Amino acid sequence: MDDQEELRRQRRALKEEIEAADNGVAGVSGKSRGGDGFQSAGAFQEAGVRLRDRKPAAPDLEMVLDIPVRITLEVGGADMPIRELLQLHQGAIVELDRQAGEPLDVLVNGTLVARGEVVVVEDKLGIRLTEVVSPAERLQSLR
Repeated sequence: MDDQEELRRQRRALKEEIEAADNGVAGVSGKSRGGDGFQSAGAFQEAGVRLRDRKPAAPDLEMVLDIPVRITLEVGGADMPIRELLQLHQGAIVELDRQAGEPLDVLVNGTLVARGEVVVVEDKLGIRLTEVVSPAERLQSLR
């Protein structure tokens, strides 16, 4: 057996032992192990059955709630060649690909999550959400 295959086998065995220990499985003692210190084939099969039957735990969102994200509003965009870009000067007008009055896109870390309209709140700009993108649409935009 080559070194890579041996490392894969050991990694697999170690993973199964850890999962078995986490689940409090009986029979993971040294008695069920082979002479090389790893579990026997029967113990591997039992662990595989337990892994297949295991229900996924509900995600713990508490871990990610304090992670900062960047929210940006996209008014519109324009495509132009570099030649035209370099000719822009103060007072130049760039025509965007949106109509006046059309809702703005609300992006979180570059992913579209909502659309809305600009509002003024105590001398600051804000956005009133008029439409929240469905989770299915968000997944589609990631692809």
